[in-house]
Amino acid sequence: MNIHKQVLTTASLLMLFAIIGSGIVGLTYESTYEKIKRNEQLVLLRKLNTILSPSEYDNDLLDDQIVLEQDRLLGTRGPSKAYLAYKNSKPVAIVLSPVAPNGYSGPINMLVGIYHDGTIAGVRVVKHRETPGLGDVVESQRSDWILGFDNKSLEDPASKKWKVKRDGGEFDQFTGATRAPRAVVKAVHSALLYFHEHGKELFKENQDGSRTAKNS
Repeated sequence: MNIHKQVLTTASLLMLFAIIGSGIVGLTYESTYEKIKRNEQLVLLRKLNTILSPSEYDNDLLDDQIVLEQDRLLGTRGPSKAYLAYKNSKPVAIVLSPVAPNGYSGPINMLVGIYHDGTIAGVRVVKHRETPGLGDVVESQRSDWILGFDNKSLEDPASKKWKVKRDGGEFDQFTGATRAPRAVVKAVHSALLYFHEHGKELFKENQDGSRTAKNS
């Protein structure tokens, strides 16, 4: 009888500790969630500001964001976000979030900023699994290769030159690693094609090009 009572007491204590522990975890999550979310937003904004200087726009990029449906040209398999930049209510640029699906070690997630006139503001890789010391030089922290897209457009270079040099194009590849730069070049070119097809729709501009809505 005493053993049975002891088992019940132990089980009750374990259940009580489990309830208390769950409550503590829940309270910790609630108290830190907003802080974590805010920090993530700040990291994203810093990344966006490496593509667009804050002096180039006067709106809140994180507020003026839209959700795009999956699209072949963006390489996305689900919704993706785009960030709209305005100055004095006039469209300045958009930052798309395309994916290069055919990197050497998997998909390469990027941010591609495109000015309203169709030229590239900047490109940054935000997530990849490329081999350190080889494919990871697509990162701006590793080399300045990614800066070679600045000011490029669908006309500069010509469509047939949107390839790495090994394939007869204009863009450098890396010694021992061609697949990652090849994937990035193709994805950036596709992002330009997407903007060419949907730019006006994305900015929701009227005939004189003025801003008519922040986001959907």
